[in-house]
Amino acid sequence: MPLSEHEQRMLEQMERALYAEDPKFATALEGSGLRTYTRRRVYQAVAGFLVGIALLIAGMVVQQVWVSVVGFLVMLGCAVLAVTGWRKAPKPGEQPAGPQPRRQGRPKRSMMDRIEERWQRRRDEQGR
Repeated sequence: MPLSEHEQRMLEQMERALYAEDPKFATALEGSGLRTYTRRRVYQAVAGFLVGIALLIAGMVVQQVWVSVVGFLVMLGCAVLAVTGWRKAPKPGEQPAGPQPRRQGRPKRSMMDRIEERWQRRRDEQGR
């Protein structure tokens, strides 16, 4: 849903104020900065994965099981970090994912409200 003209003006005014107050922080929040950060995170995870492989092999060579286990855990953690970082990285030219817009229609109700509504519905159906 596009922003109204008033909302666009307010957003531009807030962006200008942010750039004037703290330009370094403002550039860090841009999409290209986020893309660079996630790319760097993935590269670090790949390097950590290679260190994990080295630990795994070193543990087998010196016949120390605990070194191999640590290497495997490092590999596993880095693989998870790389996959999650890769999935979250915005594509070139794409805006970084922000909060999802709320659905229009029914307002969000708490779980207890829904349970009470169902209970009331069942009582009404049984009462007939």
